[in-house]
Amino acid sequence: MTVEVFSDIMCPFCLLGKRRFANALARFTYRDDVDVVWRSFQLDPDLRTDPTITVNEYLARRKGIDIDDARRMNDHLTRVGSQEGLVYDFDRAIPANTFDAHRLLHFAREQGKQSEMMERLFTAYFAEGRNVADPAVLADLAYDVGLDPAITAAMLASTRYADDVRCDIREAAQLRINGVPFFVFDRRYAVSGAQGASVFLQALEESYMAIDA
Repeated sequence: MTVEVFSDIMCPFCLLGKRRFANALARFTYRDDVDVVWRSFQLDPDLRTDPTITVNEYLARRKGIDIDDARRMNDHLTRVGSQEGLVYDFDRAIPANTFDAHRLLHFAREQGKQSEMMERLFTAYFAEGRNVADPAVLADLAYDVGLDPAITAAMLASTRYADDVRCDIREAAQLRINGVPFFVFDRRYAVSGAQGASVFLQALEESYMAIDA
């Protein structure tokens, strides 16, 4: 059974959804039969990476709200995330265009390391204040999950996997996905948002039973 997850590295709800889905998958009897595929989605494809501003400042500008309101929104997410064992440090996170990071995820899938790469990117972005648009940073993160940094750097210097990223984004549009995370279970069921683990577990069970139906 295949579960496709449309998500973006700079999406805090995607990290939350990833953790809750992982908790559900750990409870699923047939978890070894599940192939999780991370699909590309960009919340802000035109974003120009700016290490001089914080995510709170970026959110305030993008939504046209006061920075204190943006900070309160993210503080709430920080508290919710901590209940799942997640760390959000929005004062350090750097607003970054994630296109190259998505190319890296496609590369990592070919090496059997996509889920590990996704987790490492999330941690780098939300907890460590790393610039995930910087090719040197991406190569370092790839090394952390066991990928060759030199080969990774060469890939990032090329245009490889760019079409794969664009294909995922077009497919998301065709599926009318306008928000992430968005989980597609064997193209039978879909779960939108960072739902509770019980919702994901039910989707896993129903999708698996439908295979032989």
